[in-house]
Amino acid sequence: MGECWGAGTATFMILGNICTRSCSFCAVATGRPTEYDIDEPYRVAEAVRLMGVKHCVITSVNRDELKDKGARVWAATIREVKRQNPQTTIETLIPDFKAHWDLLYMVLDERPDVVSHNMETVERLYRIVRPQAKYSRSLEQIKRTAEYGLRTKSGAMMGCGETPEEVLKLIDDLHENQCHVLTLGQYLQPTKMHLPVAEFVHPDQFKAWETAGLAKGFLHVESGPMVRSSYHAEKHLL
Repeated sequence: MGECWGAGTATFMILGNICTRSCSFCAVATGRPTEYDIDEPYRVAEAVRLMGVKHCVITSVNRDELKDKGARVWAATIREVKRQNPQTTIETLIPDFKAHWDLLYMVLDERPDVVSHNMETVERLYRIVRPQAKYSRSLEQIKRTAEYGLRTKSGAMMGCGETPEEVLKLIDDLHENQCHVLTLGQYLQPTKMHLPVAEFVHPDQFKAWETAGLAKGFLHVESGPMVRSSYHAEKHLL
């Protein structure tokens, strides 16, 4: 937090604190959300202004129960942050909108500086780690975002049971689908009820994946045990 906040970077989660999905790694509560605050975009933008944030990362829970999956609040939040803070750069860490691509484009139309969508894990482990997501759907979302002309970013957790070869395939798949920035970090189990850690990956292996990603052609790779999706996010603009 000290590194991020010292660089003027802060992350905000919108659309409440209850998610409609039940990913096995995530500590966010699962259920049917009751909160839908149409004034949230203004309050986020005001917080960015009062805090003097230079680079604003915005993420959200999944709101699959909503017809628009939360896309309108997403778009309004980006728009209002820009209005109140014209010098602040914006990264959005967005859900997959259940492949309703018109909703994706509603968010992309607001043209955030970086659009992130995390793969989280390798293809084989999706049913365990992300049971309500699809590997191919997430790759397609990244490709569509790149084709729209925006900088793309994705991240994954290591130590969930994947093999080094599967991670290299993930890196290949992301590159082929025009992902520009990659983050890889160590998974840590939030509670005893969540997916157990299969392995604590050695830092040398993280370094090898960083080297592989840069050799493949990624513009920026953050790879290390303590790396998280928004770690050094302000550097991913370059």
